[in-house]
Amino acid sequence: MLDLGLPDMDGVDVIKALRGRTPVPILVLSARTASEDKAAAFDAGADDYITKPFAMDALMTRLRAAARRTETTPVPPGVTRVETDGLTVDLVARKAARDGHDIRLTPTEWHLLEILITSPGRLVPQKDLLREVWGPPQGDRTPYLRVYMAQPRRKLEADPSRPRHLITEPGTGYRFET
Repeated sequence: MLDLGLPDMDGVDVIKALRGRTPVPILVLSARTASEDKAAAFDAGADDYITKPFAMDALMTRLRAAARRTETTPVPPGVTRVETDGLTVDLVARKAARDGHDIRLTPTEWHLLEILITSPGRLVPQKDLLREVWGPPQGDRTPYLRVYMAQPRRKLEADPSRPRHLITEPGTGYRFET
């Protein structure tokens, strides 16, 4: 857990430094509510962002979800590596590259991508993604999922405004197309 308002340095710089060394989940607790602050934290590698004040049960739920996402679980049988037009994703090695350049994904982004890649071409309903990544209490928070899906799309797609691989089916769910 990290507050962005640190006395000696900027919290976003701490997130960047941590991401360079460890895949540990980073949960930001901050009084900053501006979307620019949230975007900067997510772009630096934060996995979740909670604004102060917050309810303790909400914090505990998000901590449990972060722990679930980072548990080492075997990759489901089937598709474990995807290579298409400049995009390479290796689920076993947990590496992604676009045009030969490594792409850093947060544990949450990896979990979402893993679910979609292991079900190529199949529509994965929003509620299923929310339940799988964040747990049962999050099953109806589709705007939350939309924000999170924008991150890997921005990082992985050649043209995020016209995605070729991470496809949204409005009001329904998402699919991964090769």
